[in-house]
This record gives sequence, C-alpha cells and structure tokens, in this order.
Amino acid sequence: MQPLNKVLIITYYWPPSGGSGVQRWLKFVKYLTIFGWEPYVFTPENASFTIQDSSLQKDIPSSVEVIKFPIWEPYDLFFSISKFFGKNEIKQSDFISIGKKTFFQKVSSFIRGNFFIPDARIFWIKPSVTFLQDFIKSNQIDKIITTGPPHSMHLIGLKLKEKNPSLIWVADFRDPWSEWDLLDTLSLTSFARKRHQSLERKVLTKADHVITIAPYHVQRLEAISKRKVELITNGFDEDDFAGITHIKTKKFTLRHIGVVDELRDPRPIMEALKLICEDDSGFRENVVVEFVGNVNSAFKEYVKANDILNLITNFVDQIPHDKLIKLYGETDLQLLVLAHTSIAPGNLPGKFFEYLASSNPILAIGPIKGDAAEVLSKTEAGKIFERGSQVEIVKALKEYFLHWKNGVRKSSELVAIYSRKNLTQQLIRILASK
Repeated sequence: MQPLNKVLIITYYWPPSGGSGVQRWLKFVKYLTIFGWEPYVFTPENASFTIQDSSLQKDIPSSVEVIKFPIWEPYDLFFSISKFFGKNEIKQSDFISIGKKTFFQKVSSFIRGNFFIPDARIFWIKPSVTFLQDFIKSNQIDKIITTGPPHSMHLIGLKLKEKNPSLIWVADFRDPWSEWDLLDTLSLTSFARKRHQSLERKVLTKADHVITIAPYHVQRLEAISKRKVELITNGFDEDDFAGITHIKTKKFTLRHIGVVDELRDPRPIMEALKLICEDDSGFRENVVVEFVGNVNSAFKEYVKANDILNLITNFVDQIPHDKLIKLYGETDLQLLVLAHTSIAPGNLPGKFFEYLASSNPILAIGPIKGDAAEVLSKTEAGKIFERGSQVEIVKALKEYFLHWKNGVRKSSELVAIYSRKNLTQQLIRILASK
C-alpha cells in the first residue's frame, strides 16, 4: 500500500544557504518528520547564494533524504563582466536601486529582468523535471511542494503536475510574483511583465493548493487567480530560543538583522537618533546601533559621512544563526525596516518572528495599516511608524532608552501562535486535504 505521508519539497534555498528565507522549509521539514511525515528535499548541488550558514545543517533530520542536483546559473559570467566595469566586490543589496542608477546597474538590471524570466534559475527547470519524473515514480511520491522565489521552482512543479495530473501540488509564495516589488527595480519591458503574469496565472491555476506568508498577499493572489489561497506565516523555532539569556548591556543597544538596501532604508531611524544625540550627550554616550548582515554601500557612506552616526554605528557581516540567537540576548531594541513599496502592507519578513520570539521590543518603520502593524498590535511587542513620522520615532526611542536605564523588560505570551510547530500543523492540514 502506498504511504500517504510522503512529500517532495522543491526549494532553491537549503543549508548551507543562510538567511531567514531558508529557514521556512528547513523548519517545516524538521517538524514534518516529528509529526510522522516522510519529506524529501530537492535542491541545487552548487547554488549561487551569497549568504552561507553551516550552523543550520544541524536542523536537518538524519532520516531526511536531500537530493542535490547540479544547476548552471549565469552568475559566474555576470561577475566576470562586472569586473570589466571595475566592480571588484558586488553585493546583492547594491543591485536594488530605485533612484539614479549607474551604467552597470542599468545594464545588469535590464538583462536580469528581461532575459531571465522568471529568474536566472530557468536553466534548472528542464533537467530537474526529467530527473524528478523518475524519482517520484520510483519512490511512490504523490505530494510535492514548490517554494519561491526563485519562482522557477514553481515552473518545475507546473511541468511535473502536467505530466502527472494525480500529483497533489502545493505552491508556496514566500514573496509575490508579478507584483513583487523587486521587479520594479529591473527595468522590465511590457513583454517581460506580461510573461511574468502569464506564468504566474498558470501556476496559480494548476496548483492544488496555494499558500503564502501574509494576509495582504493572500488577498492579492486571490484577486489575480480567482481562487482560495491559504495563509501560513513565517515563524520561529521554540527549540532555538529555549536557552536564550538576556543580559544587562553596557550601552543601549539597537540591532537590525538582515539586508539593508534602497527598498529597506533605515535612515528615518538614523535621523531620529542623530537628533537625540545632538540634544542629549547622555544618550549619545550610551547608545550603539548595529547592523548585522548585507548592507548596501550607499547606506554605509551615509553613516560614515556624519560624525555622530559614524561614532555610534557598527556594521557586522553575516553571522551563523546559532550565534545570532545569543546576540538577541544582548540586544535592547530590535529595528525592523519594511520595504517602502506598493506591497509594503504585506511585509512580514522571517526575521520579524524571531524578533518576536526574542522578547526584545521592536521599533518598526513601515505602513501603520499593514500586516506587520497588525501582528505588533496583537502581540503587544513593539511600535511601528510611517517613514515621515520623525517626532514619533524620536519619542519612542527616548521611551525605550528610559526602559533600558530603569531595567524595564516586557515579554508577551501571545507570540506562541507563530511557533514552527504550530505552523507545521497548519501545513499538514493542507497536505492531508484533497
């Protein structure tokens, strides 16, 4: 008799890839196994990702079969060309530009947006489908999950579904597709945008189940597809935070974790910090702000150009997730900067839920009528302000500074609904339905 609990997960991001994006399905796999499922993972053997974190590999259950299949991507060629333009070190965050672009940015974004649709992993689709066609049959797998971006993963699922109509296919959208704010930075032609929309409609129509990470994206995908879309947010792993220890810091410590680019710009917070420092030497001498992860060059130059900000600001390269957990215990205020784009109301990044689990207060910049604002209100975990609300941001920073001085710390029990264990149970209900 064919087992009913086998599932194949097709994902580009998998350890040793790092960052919050990889953890969604890494943690699902961990808890699927605990709940009696038999997940298989199909992922590139030699993927081109800029963030690596080998510490995440400890979460891969020993019983899980991980199939690593060779992939060819045009990035090696791309970086060779970049050197021709004098670009010695290219960061992911430097490519995302919404203002004036350099010649190199214009050329690279046009090529990326119009020649590789939906993304540069398109060359992996055909060989992956050929391999998986046999793998699925030989292992009697009747359920598959694709997760994007990159949205080429969904096209693998689409072709497998077309070849095997009885397959139950779940398409997971960690970001939108045709309405993804990233596309607006890539100089798309009208033909390219229509191509994205056409492929997206096919995936949304053919998948048996569609899930996404935020209520706003549920509404938008339902509007595009005229079908039901399920919500499973990102979350946090209780095991990771079980041993977290909060210590009294020597200085009021603000930390931002993750990417800083032109879409996620912390300058409103930095300007507020600068104002307070100019007026209050006690604050200036007792505050430090740290950015951990990939930070674009323009923001670093902005900080460096101001004596006060340069004095109180540190930049730290990406660190392993297990060490990041320890860092949460040495943080007084978490900074969350949501992308200021048309889809900002749906911004619920993975790190947000780890912020919640850390029990550190959160100061967020983003739409006050959006999904992140709703979660902050429900969990009573912090404050969110629009980018132009400088007076309110200054007031909040002073309030959190006083809490630090007086040793005030609040924690919320309301975040438990976002645990990976609870979220996996939601996924299982979907997988078990027809």
